[in-house]
Amino acid sequence: MIDDNPAAGPSTGPSPARVILSAADIDRALTRIAHEILEANKGSSDLVLLGIPRRGYPLAQRIAAKIAATDPGFDAAASLGQLDVTMFRDDLRKNPARAPQPTRIPVQGIDGRTVVLVDDVLYSGRTVRAALDALVDVGRPRVVRLAVLVDRGHRELPIRADHVGKNLPTSSQEKVRVRLAETDPDPRPAEHADCVVIETSVPAVRA
Repeated sequence: MIDDNPAAGPSTGPSPARVILSAADIDRALTRIAHEILEANKGSSDLVLLGIPRRGYPLAQRIAAKIAATDPGFDAAASLGQLDVTMFRDDLRKNPARAPQPTRIPVQGIDGRTVVLVDDVLYSGRTVRAALDALVDVGRPRVVRLAVLVDRGHRELPIRADHVGKNLPTSSQEKVRVRLAETDPDPRPAEHADCVVIETSVPAVRA
């Protein structure tokens, strides 16, 4: 997910990036989230993970694999899906070029099950609101929970994550970028094959 509410402002120069989470940090955070999900659900029964494209889906895949490693009775492939929210966003008219991604729901559906929505960054909450609307179109889960790798604050809607990899206080002028090997294959050092960075806009120097 790209920041839901990028701040408008004067023209800016290059944005220095600070690495906040390394690949190892992300792996530890996802391991903890997987254990929290199992504890909250009292096991893996009737559990479905739905990733929000783009980066929510590979994160959901990783969490599902970690749950399966802990609970052999959990079928990761049959309990994993992707939920596209493009057509449910409230900024669609401002961003008509957004390309919809496929929605993939497990064969057994989501009715009466515990659904964990997975995304990379929680910011304004508008993407999650769109996901909840999209979910209504595919079924009626018993419980819906939210897992995010990073919660950066600045909420505009009353939405809270149940499972958070890292709470990251930020200013509205900063951008939080999640880079994953699956979605962002640009060359990076091995320890940053997956990473979370903060970019701070720097005012352009006038000649």
